[in-house]
Amino acid sequence: MTPKNPRVFLDTSVIFAAVLSPTGGARKLFLLGEAGLLQLVVGPTVLNECQDVVQRKAPASLPTLAQLLASASLETSQSPTKKQINAAEAYVQYAPDAHVLAEAILAKPDWFVTHDKEHFLKHRSRIDLSFEIGTPGDVLQRYKDEFIQP
Repeated sequence: MTPKNPRVFLDTSVIFAAVLSPTGGARKLFLLGEAGLLQLVVGPTVLNECQDVVQRKAPASLPTLAQLLASASLETSQSPTKKQINAAEAYVQYAPDAHVLAEAILAKPDWFVTHDKEHFLKHRSRIDLSFEIGTPGDVLQRYKDEFIQP
């Protein structure tokens, strides 16, 4: 039996890292998504944040952002309701990140992938949800351990 492709919800920080670094772990997630080995998922807020951040910090990289988003067959989650955002605030008190977390919860991923140490990674053991929270490196290591056999 073929294992299912993991659903990986990407935070803005991961997409931005993929845009800036063609060899980093974030870009490798996009390559696995492009190959159909991961199902990459983003929320509408994440997409808007990505465009804003790239436009502000690395405008020459906007074509790279567009190419990555197009080639990886991204799925977009729904926008959360105010009630869903309020529920996410029980895990993350910073409102913008609670909004993103609510989008991730709606997407029902296997992983929420981020570089945000302050609001997610530092507290991941206390965020008890149906998915794991980690970095691109965490996902890649697990993918290697579970799906690539020696």
